[in-house]
Amino acid sequence: MTSRWEALLGPGSVVIDGGLSTQLEARGHDVHDPLWTGRVLLESPEEVARAHSDFVDAGADVVITASYQVSRRGFEAAGLPARAADDALRASVETAREATRGSTVRVAASIGPYGAVLHDGSEYRGRYGLSHAALVDFHAERLEVLVDAVPDLLAIETIPDLEEAEALVEVLAAAPAMPAWLTFSAMDGERTCAGQPIEDAVAVAMTAPSIAAVGVNCTDPRFVTELVGRIRSVTELPIVIYPNAGGTWNPVEGSWSVEASPTFDPDVVAQWLSAGAVAIGGCCGMDAQAIADLAHQLRA
Repeated sequence: MTSRWEALLGPGSVVIDGGLSTQLEARGHDVHDPLWTGRVLLESPEEVARAHSDFVDAGADVVITASYQVSRRGFEAAGLPARAADDALRASVETAREATRGSTVRVAASIGPYGAVLHDGSEYRGRYGLSHAALVDFHAERLEVLVDAVPDLLAIETIPDLEEAEALVEVLAAAPAMPAWLTFSAMDGERTCAGQPIEDAVAVAMTAPSIAAVGVNCTDPRFVTELVGRIRSVTELPIVIYPNAGGTWNPVEGSWSVEASPTFDPDVVAQWLSAGAVAIGGCCGMDAQAIADLAHQLRA
């Protein structure tokens, strides 16, 4: 029986795009703004489309929309009306569609963590102090708009905490027909950024019937092989990984604190595949050239 994942992306390895902010910076854009890539989406949507196109040209099978940082709360904090956030969510899918038109590349609508709107590194800590109901409300309003924009799937990403995953599972019940992946941010080879065993976090994610794949993203690549092995020990779902280029996020400066390495080591990629990864891409620090090199490795 064909899984939801294979029905959408086919059998074999899948190439995910890289860091959209990284590619926009390579194009000369300053993303050090509270709305991050959402600001470029508002002011220069054609540049977001070009950055997506860079990843398509590099060989990506999936591009992730510029909606990670977009929320009503975040827009209101930036002095914009809530309806502008909804418009931006829809525009993020439309812009990605424009970049992938005429190809088989899939569009994954990004749903980032609540912590991303706080601009203090909370997406790498979790445990926000919010109630379950508050997290449900925050994510439900974004998910409803994004699902109505009809992406191919949802990329629920950089989730640091199984408590937030529990809220997202509840929200996903309203959109059972929309396939999604859920990827966690991790502090080491064993635990989410909030300190919970990755196996426990994945077990929570798997309770949503619409979850077609699980994994980790925006995590130091040194930890990924062990994480994939631990995830594979508790699920047969496809495993998605798109690590960052390494280092630690400095929320004050809005940058990574150490020199990163925007490359994919072929030996390490082989380890990830052997451990059970099905889809591989890059996050912060990984540009279109890195994805082109990765695509070459996976298709050689």
